Parts: sequence; structure tokens; C-alpha cells
Amino acid sequence: MKLNRKDLLNLESLSSEEIELILNTAVPFKRLFTHSIKKVPTLRGKTVAFLFYEPSTRTRTSFELAAKRLAADTLDLAVPLSSVQKGESLLDTGKTLEAMKVDFIVIRHSENGAPELLSKNLKVHVVNAGDGTHEHPTQGLLDLFTLREKKKKIKGLRVVILGDILHSRVARSNLWGLTKMGARVTLCGPKSLLPEEIKRVFGKSVRIEYDLKKAVEDADAINVLRIQKERQSQGFIPSLTEYIERYGLHQNKISWLKKDCIVLHPGPMNRGIEIDSSVADGERSVILEQVTNGIAIRMAVLYLLAGSTLNPQAALENS
Repeated sequence: MKLNRKDLLNLESLSSEEIELILNTAVPFKRLFTHSIKKVPTLRGKTVAFLFYEPSTRTRTSFELAAKRLAADTLDLAVPLSSVQKGESLLDTGKTLEAMKVDFIVIRHSENGAPELLSKNLKVHVVNAGDGTHEHPTQGLLDLFTLREKKKKIKGLRVVILGDILHSRVARSNLWGLTKMGARVTLCGPKSLLPEEIKRVFGKSVRIEYDLKKAVEDADAINVLRIQKERQSQGFIPSLTEYIERYGLHQNKISWLKKDCIVLHPGPMNRGIEIDSSVADGERSVILEQVTNGIAIRMAVLYLLAGSTLNPQAALENS
């Protein structure tokens, strides 16, 4: 099966079969780069351009490593030093990169829909690395991959997404991915950070709970979101102290969890706020495994969008 689409813009438009394909394709790629073989020539001669209008460490570095391990060339456009600072539009920047014959544009942007704008106007492959509060599809995919790897399944899992749902593109991608793959999702956080449209869009497939103890009592996994401190002045939460007391996943609340409940976090973490260091670094945490899995997922996405026909397992065996 091939991924018959030019771009990866979101998880909302992917079918469960397409998600399954990406997850399955990532498995041999993870084996490849976590063993002695670090690179295969699958995308040799292709160029992946990174167009990041917002700061990023994990996502940008992960995509760069994924591209290089597929033997692609990479181009990192330094937006603060580019013609963007002279007023060049996003579309003009995209067309300039296309004229330079790049094959992929991986974009992160503060505006919802920026990747879709490029997708509709360019022939190159466009990959959304996070747009506004809309989606972060590869983060959603790597979270699904991590859940399946640790729990051997996704369907039927009880997953809590905890924290600032309102402003989180990660939460939205996880919601689409988890519900499409048959997981049971609970959203937990202050009422002011739980958007009202969630119930309208997802209906009975998503449960909303304002009490953390009730939310996590039957959870198989908890995905803790970063509390966006820069938004505190906007009055969404009374104080960080109150947020920590009610919704911070700290050591004193671990007794509420089942013994096999795992903890995820997309990073970067505000240690001591939404998550305690003892939890982030504890035996339940799969946070660093998420980072590793992100490379495998992004290798799979680039590989499939390029329309590659070589089986990743064959690439592993022949290298």
C-alpha cells in the first residue's frame, strides 16, 4: 500500500488505514537507525527544506536527522535572516524554494492553515511541522507509535490528554489520531482551557473531566501538555500555583494511577509545573522514547510521500 497523497497537513484527513501504514513503515526505520546502520540511500538526490517561522528544537532536529538518514540533502532557511524580514510573503518564499528545485518543504508557522496555503499553490511535498493551534501531525503520529509500541495496541486504550487543550495543536492531532484508531480519550484540565467545540466535533468518542483524580483512575496512558505560561496573563488560569495543585502531574498523585499507566509529554517540559521531575524521569515515563520514535515516524512520512516503492525492511537488510 502506498500513501496516495502529496502532502501531510493533518491527521483529520487521514484514514485509519493511512495512519496504520505510516506506523507500520516506521517500525523497520526505527530498527535501522537504532542499530549499526545509520543511513540508507532511499532519498538520495532529494532535497528537504526547513521553513520554521517559530522556534523548535525537537521537531526541526528530528526532521533533519530523518532526512539525512534517508540520504537526502537538507536546506535550513534561517527565517530571521531571510527576505521574510523584508516583507516577503509566505507564498513567495515557498515559490522561491520550489524554483530552487527542493523536493520537500517542512514548515512550522504561527498561523493556522499556513501549510495548506503552500500545499495548494506548490508542486513540492509539504509537511506540516505545526501550524498555530491547528495541528502537529507528526507529533500525533509519534505519540500513537509510542502507545502501540508500549501497549501492543491502540484500539480500546484509555488515554488522558491533560492540560491546555485550548491552545494545543498537539492535542488536536492526538484527538484525531486516537479516535480514528479506536482509543477512548478523556480530556482533563481547567474548564477555561477545554474548548467547547470538542464535544460538537468528537461527540461521545471523547469524555471531558475536570477532576484529575477521576480522569486518570482507569487510564492506560496520560499525555501531559505544556502549560503555556505566556498565556497566563490572558486570564485562562487564576495562577500557576492553583494549576499545579489541581492539574500538575506530580509525585503525590502517582498513587491515583494504575500500575501499568505510562506518561507521555511532547516537550518542552515545564518541570515542576505540569509535570514533576520525579514523574518525567521515572519508570512510567516514555518521554525520551517519544523523541527517538519521532525520527522513525518522520523517516516514514518522507519516504511515503516521496512515493518510494522499496520496502523499508529490504533497505535495512541490504545495507
